[in-house]
This record gives sequence, structure tokens and C-alpha cells, in this order.
Amino acid sequence: MAATDGMRADWAQKDFYAVLGVSKSADAAEIKKAYRQLARENHPDSNPGDEAKAEKFKAVAEAYDVIGDPEKRKKYDEMRSLYASGGAGGGFGAGSQGGFDLNDLFGDRAGRGGPGGFGDVFTDLFGGGTRQRATQRPRKGQDVETNATISFTDAIDGVTVSMRLTSDAACGTCRGTGGKPGTKPHVCNVCDGAGTINTSAGAFSMNEPCPACGGRQLLYDEPCPTCGGSGRGTSARTIQARIPAGVKDGQKIRLKGKGGAGENGGPAGDLFVTVKVGKHRIFGRTGDNLTIDVPVAFDEAALGAEVKIPTLGGAPVTLKIPAGTPTGRTFRVRGKGVTRRDGTKGDLLATVVVQVPGTLSPAAREAVEAYREATADRRLRTNLFEEG
Repeated sequence: MAATDGMRADWAQKDFYAVLGVSKSADAAEIKKAYRQLARENHPDSNPGDEAKAEKFKAVAEAYDVIGDPEKRKKYDEMRSLYASGGAGGGFGAGSQGGFDLNDLFGDRAGRGGPGGFGDVFTDLFGGGTRQRATQRPRKGQDVETNATISFTDAIDGVTVSMRLTSDAACGTCRGTGGKPGTKPHVCNVCDGAGTINTSAGAFSMNEPCPACGGRQLLYDEPCPTCGGSGRGTSARTIQARIPAGVKDGQKIRLKGKGGAGENGGPAGDLFVTVKVGKHRIFGRTGDNLTIDVPVAFDEAALGAEVKIPTLGGAPVTLKIPAGTPTGRTFRVRGKGVTRRDGTKGDLLATVVVQVPGTLSPAAREAVEAYREATADRRLRTNLFEEG
């Protein structure tokens, strides 16, 4: 309660008429004219680096936000009048001074906390209403999307890639003001320098950025020749982006803070990279496992054998093939697959593919014919003709 009372007393002691240099009896036209002149003289865009004028501009905008609105002005005058009649020697505090209690002043006139009290006047004046002064809040930068094509091996091991990015940014010619360099701005006559306009839709109303000035509060008669008055341009830069190990083809990677620059001290946007992974001559991939087809000869599959097979980025391993192994059988080599997020690895799945020679030497042909005679009673296709 003490903090709220202190804030209210601070507002009540501000003479908004004096800030704009007008009398209490000034009409709306006089107030508007005074505001426009002071806003033009003290706007930060017209006085870069001048902190005193920047503070003056804030005070002017604050004053006009209140006494430039008929309803707010009426309630402000009522609040000032109540303070003047109750405050001994102009002193204000959170408690009681000289028989004057701020809590009584801000409570209900007939009973503290009820409707119609001065607290309601303050809330309506500074918390409600339809016109609100524009504030330059920090804005997050633009999110940027791009693609990166990497090799199969780099996808498994991870890689750092260079990327050329183009994103939205303030115009380099006018530095975001939208005006031709060297020209002076004037207060926007659509929003009267508020930066926002109020729109109504049935029972609802909302404040939106002014369509004329884009929320910048000022307009230039001569727009910037580069951006056409929008104040926006593009920024191109090269960054180094780390693609993590184990990334899949088509996966989208989010790189926080690598997007467009923020505005008014806001954070940078994010960069979203869609990764395209190239094919490998030998290896394939299924989830976190690598795959490989292993050619074996008929005699190796029939009699059994030990064959060496490669691993991706490591030493070869020996695969033991039992006698009678059919083509298409898959063997699992543990820990030779893709690195997972937790540091563990998937497996290498080796599938046997029995090779049939296209040509035979006379000796080989004689041996195969002998094998045919030795297995003449085999019935490999009998089940194809069984019914049921």
C-alpha cells in the first residue's frame, strides 16, 4: 500500500500544464499545438545522444497523454484539487502528516475500499482509458530459417559449418527512422504522436500500432530513398554453426540467439537449420543404427567363415558367419553405430548377401556339377505346390 500511495502522490504533484507550458484553462487545440512543438524539439530521433532532451520528451509525452484526453484531464484536475485541499503545506506521504492521511484520500470517500473512491479515479486515469502513450519495448529479433547440406559422415560425427544468412534489420541509411537523412521529422498527425491508435470491435477495444508512423510517433515528409520510409532493411552475415553428432536427414536444428538482431535491447532471434544428409557409398542408417550389406561367397555361407567388415571411422571388425547362413541374415555388431545424445552408441547391422558368380572356370563348373549330383534328391520347392 505504501508503494502505491507514494506513486499516486508523485503523479498528483506533477503539473502537466506546466510541462507543456500552457494554462489550466487552455483548450484542446492549444494543448495539442504545444505538445507537437515540444515533441518535435525534444524527440530522440532529432537529438541522438542528448539524454536531457530524451527525458524532456518522455515528460512531454506523459503530460499530453493525460491532459490531451478530455476524460483523463477531468479526472486529473479532480485529483489535483483533492490533493490541494487536503495536503498540509504540500507534503504527501504514505501515512498521516499534520492530520492528513493519504489512505483516507485514496480510499472510498464514504468508506475505504468501496467504489467511487479516489483510488478508482487514479486507476481510471493511469491504468484505464483508451489512449496510451507508446513505449519502445524491447523486441526479440527475427527468427531465421535456412538449409545446410552435410555429408553422411559429418552427420554421424557432428560438424561446424559456415552459413551466409540474410535477415530483417534496421535500414542502414536512415537507421530505422524511415526519413531521408538530413530531414527533420514532425509529430504524426494520425495518432498525435502516441504511436498507437484505438480500434473498437463491438464490446472490445484495443490499441494497435499507428498505420501511418508504424509506432515511431514521428513522420518525415521525405521518406528514406533506400527503404521507402519503412525503416527496415536486410542484414547479411556469415556465422559458424555447430551441427550436433547424430543428426538425421530432414531434422530441424534450433540455434538460439543466431537469428536476426533484437530491437531496443531485445534478444536476438533464433536460427532454424534444416539439415540435408548426403548418401554414403557403403553404409546406410536406421534410427541410431548403421547398416551394411556384406557380400559372401556360396562356400562361405555353406561351410561357415570369418570375414572382415569395415566400420564408419573405426578399425575393421571380424564377422563370424556360421555354416548354412542364408542370404539376408543380419548380424549385430554392438557399439559401432550412431552416437546418441547421452554419449552411447547404436549398433552396426551387417546383412549377409550371398553372391552367385556370373561366370565359372572349368574347374569351378565341374565342382558345381558334382555338387548338383550329390544333392539331386533335394526338394526345395515342394511346399510351393502343397494346398492349404
